[in-house]
Amino acid sequence: MIKIGLGYDLHALEKGRPLILGGVVIPFDKGEKGHSDGDVLLHAITDALLGAAGLSDIGELFPPSQEQWKGADSSLLLQKAWQLVTDHGWTLDNIDCVIAIEKPKILPFRKEIISRIAEILQCRDDQIFVKAKTGEKLGEIGREEAVCVWAVCLLSKE
Repeated sequence: MIKIGLGYDLHALEKGRPLILGGVVIPFDKGEKGHSDGDVLLHAITDALLGAAGLSDIGELFPPSQEQWKGADSSLLLQKAWQLVTDHGWTLDNIDCVIAIEKPKILPFRKEIISRIAEILQCRDDQIFVKAKTGEKLGEIGREEAVCVWAVCLLSKE
């Protein structure tokens, strides 16, 4: 059996917070506003994996209404979700992601981000791909007010 999952996340950017994408801190003067550490990339991947397996979503597993998740490291949330997915017999074929952010440029950090995601999921780097697009100075992305991510994954089970 093969299943596809789609994940999406959007966070406002604000001064004084770290910009974390895929578990990697990116030097920038703004970061994601969120209940956890705000890592939109890991949040979208988490939702894609959970959705493909038909198990849950990030908001249900780690509700922002619960204080225990305040400031949580999103890599730990992804690890917990991935454990749930693998416990149900699923294996990862691949993940592909698009980060929509006006600044900073993500390309210089792509290999590090891919390696970190692969480390979290205990898979090969070539099973993960990440690319970035700008907002072409349009909308909340283009005005540098927000960052969003779309992630798709392919899971399989015998």
